[in-house]
Amino acid sequence: MKNLTKLASLSALAALAAAVPALAQDAATAATDAAAAVAEVAAPTVDKGDVAWMMTSSLLVLFMLIPGLALFYGGLVRTKNMLSILMQCTVIGAMVMVIWVVYGYSFAFGGGTSPFWGGLGKLFLAGVTTDSLAATFSDGVAIPEYVFIAFQMTFAAITPALFIGAFAERIKFSAVLLFSALWVTFVYFPVAHMVWDGAGVIFNMGAIDFAGGTVVHINAGIAALVASIVIGPRVGFGKDMMAPHSMTLTMVGAAMLWVGWFGFNAGSNLESNAGATLAMINTFVATAGAILAWCLIEGIFRGKASGLGAASGMVAGLVAITPACGTIGPVGAIALGAVASAVCYFFVSVVKNKFGYDDSLDVFGVHGVGGIIGAIGTGILTSPSFGGVGYEAFAGSMGAQVIVQIKAVAITIVWSGIGSLILLYITKAITGLRVDVETERRGLDLASHGESAYHN
Repeated sequence: MKNLTKLASLSALAALAAAVPALAQDAATAATDAAAAVAEVAAPTVDKGDVAWMMTSSLLVLFMLIPGLALFYGGLVRTKNMLSILMQCTVIGAMVMVIWVVYGYSFAFGGGTSPFWGGLGKLFLAGVTTDSLAATFSDGVAIPEYVFIAFQMTFAAITPALFIGAFAERIKFSAVLLFSALWVTFVYFPVAHMVWDGAGVIFNMGAIDFAGGTVVHINAGIAALVASIVIGPRVGFGKDMMAPHSMTLTMVGAAMLWVGWFGFNAGSNLESNAGATLAMINTFVATAGAILAWCLIEGIFRGKASGLGAASGMVAGLVAITPACGTIGPVGAIALGAVASAVCYFFVSVVKNKFGYDDSLDVFGVHGVGGIIGAIGTGILTSPSFGGVGYEAFAGSMGAQVIVQIKAVAITIVWSGIGSLILLYITKAITGLRVDVETERRGLDLASHGESAYHN
């Protein structure tokens, strides 16, 4: 019996010894599978729908510049200057795209730790490949870095084209290009970094600027105001007839801006999800509210609602909703659009005339003022009480958020105002700013480009 027990024990030990390698193999396999699962969870997810949406959004923002803004501004100037506006929008866009690839992306999003600029780490897009990813707002979700670069490039391209409306019909083509190149380098890229990069000073204050209220509109609007004062009014300003030569083209351009703006706003969500749909509905209704408000105010004070007023209200609403579109509700968006439209109308029809500056196409009155109203209004309307998403991810409360928004606006105004003033005088010293009086009277189409937009 004792021998049988001993034999059984020996058999069990032998079986266990035989099983140890198999158990070890199973354990190793399980560990490998677990590690692979962890790696799979940790790896960012790239969704084809997000990529397709961001590529489409990039094209929509380009559509805002060419032909949208070009036609909108072109219709507002006199016939003899139509082609000059088309050329300025086109060439500025092309120039800034090249600058963006060479050093602009690095200055704005180069991965540096400075609160004011992105550094030199991505000059000439160094290190960027088709495998490079850029993070979105959701944890574990990313898009190809190239599509992020292209999307942000369109923002950089359209922003300097906005302020050309302030000094339309009187500036040298060479001066436009030099000032625009200097301005994006020393004003736009740093502000974009400050607002949208994780190391940026305004970003870390908790400011909300979903799609560019400070970066694009206040930035360009302040530059426009400074430029219109430094360059001076057009010959015959306040005396000669300077009405838009084609409200048809202006309305067509404004409509293109509205359509393209969905790429601007909803695209800034960086993902094709519910956040993009919130930005989309807000872009619809804020603009509608602004158009109705402008037309109502014109009807009350002028007796008639004009096409120019409707187009101006359209742009004012689009500008105002830009910083707020991802965090406020649709009813708040209607209110924001209407308030911004009313304030912009006051600046365009009263303040500009009172102070006598020649902001030819009301860039400051619409983009600058509308951007300020939108940025500060964002701090109020993000409250859940008004249908917004709340302040948990930002400053924490309405009062704190409004203060942060005001600080962000103030930093942008000071940076753009001082920077633009210095760069204008640098441009004046190198190329000069204005064409001579005779050239201005004849028109910039023939003088600057040797051709006309129209022929008899």
